[in-house]
Amino acid sequence: MWKTAMITAGMLTISNSFMTVAWYGHLKFEKSPLWIVVLVSWGIAFGEYWFQVPANRWGHEGGLTAGQLKIMQEAITLIVFCIFASTYLGERFTWNYYVAFMLILAAVGFVFAF
Repeated sequence: MWKTAMITAGMLTISNSFMTVAWYGHLKFEKSPLWIVVLVSWGIAFGEYWFQVPANRWGHEGGLTAGQLKIMQEAITLIVFCIFASTYLGERFTWNYYVAFMLILAAVGFVFAF
């Protein structure tokens, strides 16, 4: 099952990279008309589905529960977002973000341990 989990995690990371750009990439383009931002975001999000849907299907067929897939997804989302927000948006995280992130990683460990 660990091989399945690793392949699934890789695909979810690619998926989340697309989605993070679709959801937050436009924040640097505040003057762009909203309708253009939405259309571009939809176009980017289309790529996300080519990784998200197969990752969940193959992960589930490989023995992961829907709950495990969701918890894994949320943790990966946070990792991808933190990298994106700090590098692309130039945002700085404070201690409370790190504590919250550690709690979510603990939740991932808890779901897979029992």
